[in-house]
Amino acid sequence: MPRIPGVNHHRAIRALGKAGFRIIRQGKHITMSDGARNVYLPRQNPIDPFTMGAIVQSAGLTVEQFRELL
Repeated sequence: MPRIPGVNHHRAIRALGKAGFRIIRQGKHITMSDGARNVYLPRQNPIDPFTMGAIVQSAGLTVEQFRELL
């Protein structure tokens, strides 16, 4: 599992938005979708490095692609 340390949820939302994801629902967690995949982001600053790695994988991105979007 990749680790991506030091990412807060605002930066993650912005990066996933650049990758084509849109916010579907908000609460304690934020649900984003690109039409084919759903990802769930906790409202936590910073997001745990292992959790962020799993979110990036479930979005179908590599760590390098995600870092470029940040």
